[in-house]
Amino acid sequence: MSKTVFLFSGQGSQYVGMGKELCEKYPQINVYERASEILGFDLAEKINNSTEEELAQTVISQPAIMATSLTAFEAMKINGVSFSAAAGHSLGEYAAMVASGILSFEDGFKVIKARASAMQKAAEKSSGAMYAILGKTAEEIEQVCAEIDGYVVPVNYNSSAQTVIAGETAAAEAAAAKFAEMGAKAVKLGVSAAFHSKLMQPAADEFAPAIADITFNKPGVAFYSNLIGGEQTDFDNMPEKLAKHIVSPVKFTSELAALQAAGYENFVELGPNKVLTGLVKKTLKGVNAVNVENVKTLEKALETING
Repeated sequence: MSKTVFLFSGQGSQYVGMGKELCEKYPQINVYERASEILGFDLAEKINNSTEEELAQTVISQPAIMATSLTAFEAMKINGVSFSAAAGHSLGEYAAMVASGILSFEDGFKVIKARASAMQKAAEKSSGAMYAILGKTAEEIEQVCAEIDGYVVPVNYNSSAQTVIAGETAAAEAAAAKFAEMGAKAVKLGVSAAFHSKLMQPAADEFAPAIADITFNKPGVAFYSNLIGGEQTDFDNMPEKLAKHIVSPVKFTSELAALQAAGYENFVELGPNKVLTGLVKKTLKGVNAVNVENVKTLEKALETING
């Protein structure tokens, strides 16, 4: 049997109406209703009837993406698909924690509510920008960022072909201009803050005490972490680790390499869009990479895995 890892989508992958098809096909999946009770607002209503701009607000997009990812996860469970590892990209790590049993469903949404609120506040108080840099190595990107006046750093090591930088708006713009000069492509991300950089420290400071009373369990499957870029086996002081996650780079390429080295062949992204599926295809050779976000992609994923 080939080994399967479930990957969970990150922030920025949201779109209006996501998850609706799977809920219609499997009415027994009531993730949105259960999550809404904890969040204090109607999640399905926000997802289906918001503007793209409203849905992109951190306080809405984080729980909305997590709920959509867990809806796709439930659809896979209904179809009898088993997995032996879970991982996510940034926000996606929280859906992975629920799927792997580190957090209960209720605690997962309590935690994401606290995280989204803290990050939204920090984003409103600081000005920052993020750019995806394509066509330069991580080392070249680190070097250019170090030479720029002001604060800008690599924050998401996404694939061998893409690293995201974040920092103060002027410094991030200057770095992007420098990369363009060097013949690389710099794509500005549609976010209003420099996530995974030290500009998010106020969010990290607020978040840790807010989740101090939450119970974190040992996972039922292997859990791979952005923070260490590999399998996480120590689950002590999780509030501290998750606060650090907010201001630390996402080591996604290292994580994918570690998963492949551990023998994983099926990489299934659960959640809106297929950003991670694209990163897997760019980074790893000889693996299956599929996504599940609606009925058509679910059928294709089942076909690929059950082959």
